[in-house]
Amino acid sequence: MNDNKENTLKERLRQALESTARVISNDLNNKENLDHNKSSKKFNFFNLENLSSRNDFIKARAESDSLALKKKFSDINIFKKNSPSNSSCKSLYSIAEKIRYESLGIKMLKGIEKNLKENYNKIIELKRKDQLKTKDDVPIIEAFELYMLKNFHGIELNSLTNKMLNFWENEFDEAIKKHIEFLKNNLENQNEYSSKFSEILKKIDFLDNDENNEKEEENQENQQNNPTENEQENDKENNKDQDQNEETEASLDSDYDIDEYKLDEQLVDTDNDKQSNEQVIQKKNINELNIDYKIFTNRFDEIIKAENLEKIDEALKLRKTLDQQLIGFQDLITKLANKLQRQLLAKQNRSWDFDLEEGLLDSSKLPRIILNPYNSLSFKKEKDLDFKDTIVTLLIDNSGSMRGRPITIAAICADILSRTLERCSVKVEILGFTTKNWKGGQCREHWNKQGKPKIPGRLNDLRHIIYKSADTHWRQAKNNLGLMLKEGLLKENIDGEAISWAFNRLKKRKEERKILMVISDGAPVDDSTLSVNSGDFLEKHLKKIVKFIEDKTEIEILAIGIGHDVSRYYNKAIKISDVNELGDVMISQLSSLFDKKIKLH
Repeated sequence: MNDNKENTLKERLRQALESTARVISNDLNNKENLDHNKSSKKFNFFNLENLSSRNDFIKARAESDSLALKKKFSDINIFKKNSPSNSSCKSLYSIAEKIRYESLGIKMLKGIEKNLKENYNKIIELKRKDQLKTKDDVPIIEAFELYMLKNFHGIELNSLTNKMLNFWENEFDEAIKKHIEFLKNNLENQNEYSSKFSEILKKIDFLDNDENNEKEEENQENQQNNPTENEQENDKENNKDQDQNEETEASLDSDYDIDEYKLDEQLVDTDNDKQSNEQVIQKKNINELNIDYKIFTNRFDEIIKAENLEKIDEALKLRKTLDQQLIGFQDLITKLANKLQRQLLAKQNRSWDFDLEEGLLDSSKLPRIILNPYNSLSFKKEKDLDFKDTIVTLLIDNSGSMRGRPITIAAICADILSRTLERCSVKVEILGFTTKNWKGGQCREHWNKQGKPKIPGRLNDLRHIIYKSADTHWRQAKNNLGLMLKEGLLKENIDGEAISWAFNRLKKRKEERKILMVISDGAPVDDSTLSVNSGDFLEKHLKKIVKFIEDKTEIEILAIGIGHDVSRYYNKAIKISDVNELGDVMISQLSSLFDKKIKLH
């Protein structure tokens, strides 16, 4: 199927889905004539670029039905009025509302029921999650969604998802089961349903205690601080608290637009097997290096695809924001790509082996055959080029200090670099690293429960993000790059483990030439870890990891500092303060890398 035909079919499918959604939601008039008391989403949420399997079509149909039902049955004012203030309760409350309006759709049309249940069943079928030993291994949001699907949609769980639910089911039954009949009878009355559910959630003890525990933990930490460190620590905490308050206030308005397919993000982890393996390999490598670095627990660490961080329509908005930043750099992109491509292809024109017994006929040697027919024919063959058998991994610091212009510059760097190198037949992988939470998250909670042993090592939950895999084309992953601008994503940065993770991914690649480029704005920082370990704990680990890669491996590593000099960590380091510097820097550095012969040990 050619591209034009494929695009035509995708457009027809999009129009069909949009028309169906409008009929379901009773939005048959133009887009501007909307009931402002209802969720006023426009029907531009269908991403049909990656339709490659039956599952993709199932998801597209189910997603269109769900959002249409939300538009028809969900009043945003009622939702906000009854929404609980506790963040954990709020997440469960959002899931309950989604289940409500989907349940109404299931009653309304058999086709809707078929689409929704088929999609949920497929999601549950594809779920893979190992090492489920305790309740701590199953997030409450994940278990709650399974509980609601089972009791309201009648979805049958498989052995794995049943096991996941079993850890939490008794608590849910105790709080909700006696009210299920009332809730089902009031599905059409959003106010009665949501107020009742909010009331139920507020009475669940293990949710109410979340915020109190955080405050107690903060007070304990402040009391333990040395007097000489108080002013510095207080300044840090005040800044963090301010940032967190801003993020919390922003999230209160955005929570209504919850991910329409949270199960797709939380239950379906196609990389879960790879994730557990990577974590084991990473820890093994650290031990083999004899690096004095300790991890309290990696149970709560996460390796996630960027597309699972946010729903499609929000990803598209963020991509548009990035595109607006890129408008002034279109000429730069073209100039950079063309210049680098010419440089690389020029090497190809000069890279030949001559006087061979087979290959392409060397026309320059034909005169000698004419002079002496007894001379043998001469052949030539093009040499294999390093750059055609190369992979570049771009590892981007997604810490809170990168917020604003630095992360925008980093995203632009990633976009330009990906497009440029792909035009030169070089594979590109784009990764990000941060933490799941401020102040330690579940890892620190586990440490508290264990009696706060001294010098615990790394004490936060890692979040490593795959924005673009090496085998994914830029066009398929471009929306993911905009997710770097997502509010609330950027937290702490533990650089050493992130580089170790990227290194392990590169090791598995078949390409002969492997280049790791790190974009960061300075030193690794994690307050939870540094508050109970030595002040240089993370920096020492970073230096040792980088030194090992530089001295003992074939992988070449280069760092780009955004507004900061990172040369104390990396032998090859560049400082960029503005995107305008990017063109010349990238051309010179990439050219020098591709000119250099591969090291042999």
